[in-house]
Amino acid sequence: MTAAVPPLLVIGGPTATGKTALAIEVALSIAKDGVPVEVISADSRQVYRGLDIGTAKPTMAERRGVPHHGLDLVDPDQPFSVADFADHVAAVLGPIAAAGGLAILAGGTGFYLRAIARGLDTTALPSDAAVRARVEAELTASGVAAGATRLSTIAPSLAARVDLRNPRRVARALEIAEIAGDAPLPAPRGYGGPVAWLGLDVPRDVHGGWIRVRAEAQFEAGLAEEARALRERYDPALPAFSAIGYAESWAFLDGEIDRETAIERDAARNVAFAKRQRTWFRSEPGIEWLDAKADPLPRAVEVARGLVPTRLA
Repeated sequence: MTAAVPPLLVIGGPTATGKTALAIEVALSIAKDGVPVEVISADSRQVYRGLDIGTAKPTMAERRGVPHHGLDLVDPDQPFSVADFADHVAAVLGPIAAAGGLAILAGGTGFYLRAIARGLDTTALPSDAAVRARVEAELTASGVAAGATRLSTIAPSLAARVDLRNPRRVARALEIAEIAGDAPLPAPRGYGGPVAWLGLDVPRDVHGGWIRVRAEAQFEAGLAEEARALRERYDPALPAFSAIGYAESWAFLDGEIDRETAIERDAARNVAFAKRQRTWFRSEPGIEWLDAKADPLPRAVEVARGLVPTRLA
């Protein structure tokens, strides 16, 4: 990034650990010091309009007046890539920097976090609209497992860096592999300003309970009804609907399973997803991990204040 950027606090970690809530609390605390703070969601499913309950998108009330970005950027049938995310964030960071503020990048999509906080050159990633359309059509027809197998065959190094259960990631990796082969990704360029990484996690036995409680709360809040409305407007095979909770809701609505089973499947998929996220974050250097059940706010605020010392002197 060559333009001026604000100090950046990254809050990453597995799903359902309270990253968004912590980001908002930190923002409110730092704002009391006279520093404007804005939150950027790094969640590859919260970019879609209408996917609200299922993606745990913060409501306006939950945001508590803190400006948020990275939400509701496209409809579920519109393509959206990490390059699109980087472009969106670049447009957001400039005004935050101009106001002398702090940006908080919070979410569990590791590649989004890395693209911004490590400065990946997303424009250097090869792309071809025709190849992408064909690959996505093939993946829809044959399934993500077949696509993952093909990716592992033609580009094993690339496949090792991809979530092979995520159809969107597999499709993008196949597109890159077909154009450039099994080439390494561009080297990170750095962020361009002060940056600190915090990770939020919780012991796995506790986490499973948190995930189950959230799944129950989402169904109670109307997840099935949200899924019904989305299916009436869009093709359920769209990559956006690989977000956990929608397939389970549709199976419940169609009478294939009961509500309790839908919740159990939702929770089980999230537990497996959290395991893959932990694997991803283990490869990221320089993350200070905080226990989500042990009040991470004081340390998070301390780290945030360390990024903007001139405003707090």
